[in-house]
Amino acid sequence: MRSRPRQLLSILSVCALLTGITTSNAAAEPAATAAVPAPVVVPIESYFDNDGIDSASAHDGNFDGSGYTFPAEAMPTGQLMVDGVPYVFPSAAPGARNNAVAMGQRVELPRGRYHSAYFLVASSYGMASGQARIHYADGTTTTAALGGADWYSGSGPIQAPFRYTPGGGTDQHPVSISVGRLWLDASRDAVGVTLPTTNPAQPNLSSLHVFALTMQPAATGKALVVRGARSTPKLLSGSEQAVEATVVNLGDEWITAEDGVSVSADVFGARTVRPAAVRRLGPGEEVRLRIGIVRTGAPVDTIVNGKVVAQGKRLRAEQQVRFTLGVADYQATDASLGGHESPYWFDDAKFGIFIHWGVYSVPAWSPPGEQYAEWYWRWMEDPNNAVHAYHARTYGENFAYDDFIPMFTASKFDPAAWVRLFQAAGAKYYVLTSKHHEGFALFDSAVSGRDAVDLGPHKDLVKALFDASRRYTPGLRNGLYFSLPEWYNPDGPWTGHGPVNPYTGAEEPYTGYQSGRDFVHDYQAPQLREIVDQYDPDVIWCDIGGDNESRSVLAEYFNRAKNRPSPKDVTVDDRCGIPTHDFTTPEYTTYPNTVVAKWEASRGLDPFSYGYNRATPDDRYMTAEEVVRTLVDIVSKNGNFLLDIGPEFDGTIPDVMQKHLRDAGAWLKVNGEAIYGTTYWSRMAQLGDLRFTVKQNEAFYVHSLVAPGSRLVVDAPVPIRSGDRVTMLGYRGNLHWTVENGSLVIDVPAAARQAGRFAWVFKIAWS
Repeated sequence: MRSRPRQLLSILSVCALLTGITTSNAAAEPAATAAVPAPVVVPIESYFDNDGIDSASAHDGNFDGSGYTFPAEAMPTGQLMVDGVPYVFPSAAPGARNNAVAMGQRVELPRGRYHSAYFLVASSYGMASGQARIHYADGTTTTAALGGADWYSGSGPIQAPFRYTPGGGTDQHPVSISVGRLWLDASRDAVGVTLPTTNPAQPNLSSLHVFALTMQPAATGKALVVRGARSTPKLLSGSEQAVEATVVNLGDEWITAEDGVSVSADVFGARTVRPAAVRRLGPGEEVRLRIGIVRTGAPVDTIVNGKVVAQGKRLRAEQQVRFTLGVADYQATDASLGGHESPYWFDDAKFGIFIHWGVYSVPAWSPPGEQYAEWYWRWMEDPNNAVHAYHARTYGENFAYDDFIPMFTASKFDPAAWVRLFQAAGAKYYVLTSKHHEGFALFDSAVSGRDAVDLGPHKDLVKALFDASRRYTPGLRNGLYFSLPEWYNPDGPWTGHGPVNPYTGAEEPYTGYQSGRDFVHDYQAPQLREIVDQYDPDVIWCDIGGDNESRSVLAEYFNRAKNRPSPKDVTVDDRCGIPTHDFTTPEYTTYPNTVVAKWEASRGLDPFSYGYNRATPDDRYMTAEEVVRTLVDIVSKNGNFLLDIGPEFDGTIPDVMQKHLRDAGAWLKVNGEAIYGTTYWSRMAQLGDLRFTVKQNEAFYVHSLVAPGSRLVVDAPVPIRSGDRVTMLGYRGNLHWTVENGSLVIDVPAAARQAGRFAWVFKIAWS
């Protein structure tokens, strides 16, 4: 739904819609696509053992073991289509069970040869995943991971704007159901699938819930299907609006460049200026494509029916699409802002640097690996926390936290050296803390005297870094972190009180504070607008949420980016206190399986701190090897890795951090083609110590997180065929390969093994 008015269609456009006439961009050659078998919906009601859906009039469900449930009012009923795959959604009637908690049950399938199994799934208490087993009529089995995003991430295609709380209240936070997928061996008749064994639906246990199952049968010959086709608000280049589509090969023969498959949008009021090609697609494989269109007279925000067409030599497939042509100005509503998405530059960047720097960088102490050092002020308040005693012992009980402000000097801050280090590390963007929970801004703020221009360094640190980046490393994207609440701001303290002496209870001043204002309207929102207007960041990385005016600020931010003479795409995280977000942000953890909705994992080089911790010995930091392996794991599951460093109070980046960043960058210089601009493999995310990435139409990459032996065996349906060339990045020469009993076997000579380090990347270049 949208809150803004629709543009009226022309008479000709309306006539085209009513008659179903469209203008085809495809060649006129007759199509002879093999028959594409319809997906098979599998009834699974008999396996349901959990009621996860309530309504305003009935509160008898318990999805997560804590009494929370999906709202029936926002859930689909009966038959529905998700990305071109049909499902039957279960009943939300009072007392009805509507999902099965994955606990190793075997689900019987109609006997047949299938490429894929599609599940509607949701996890409670974190993403749940595990190994599912496919059973075949000949007694053999295959295994593959099945998982689902946490329902509270709100990242799935079936979404509700709230959830019911125990007792029938509401929690106004989006919840969702996502799609999980299993690959099958289409050369054998499948008869059953055993679900993973996760956990029962209980508090603090991660459980996988299954709501529906649909099987996709395989076809004979060459057969294509278009799925998930849609218009987007994203830019491809200049004024080209992006249309996305997934093309799936449902046949048992390869699609190659000789088939001449081109994919375009066929829609009245716009024309395709950048069609997408399908040059290589194995049986059961899919390719996710970006198509560029421009409007041809249709007003911005015209809503019109059309289709996306995949056309080749005697091949054709299409999907009907309801297009939105152009991108209207964003409004300060969830419906409008919810249309924003992560830009392609962000999707393709994969690796960024987080910088936590502030007054907390002066004391910079916590027990290593136990708690965040940047929370020093907060830990001071707790008599049972080690920081409480450390501060009294080191600085004295009458030394206030704000007494650290003059010691935050940034005297050795070299912004050019910083951004050159980020570039050397192989990062494509960075995010600097413009203001953390302590409320000290690193920028020039007109609405606060608690900033780095008026106090401490007496310089605009954000401006200095952004200026250096745009001058010396123009390829880097620039981002800013902003904490919405402040711990002790007297006008709206997150903790419930202003600053006090943690030892005596006496009130203390909040340095730079200007009294008598509404915290959100007069302070928080204006500061957020300041960082947008003064620095034009590519990323806004909010934190914590809480009371806010984020809707109006983000609408202005998005419009400011798109309405300039040379538009750019910007992005925002999921912590701005509203449903709007382009990506989710797990910290100090990753996901066990692919999450199709964009996500970004963050953590520090420090074992458990974003800010600098002087107590952490050098040998406790992440090594370059750990950085690389973490990056590979995250990227293979559709994530970005935002790796944090904590500079010291004077702007010095510790040598150990610099070394590990440069070493990781050296690996990326050799192996970056397998990271940047790649996508996940739809069949599986990982296999033991192996990870996979795909460069659409070009290459398939196998990453080994451990040093390989003389033979690398990949027991997975790797898309490779006779004539393909296998190499190892960083090693000259081709590698011999064979397929044995369905497994890819690569001979790895000693020289190749010695040429690699951290992670060994094998490239299958599609001929």
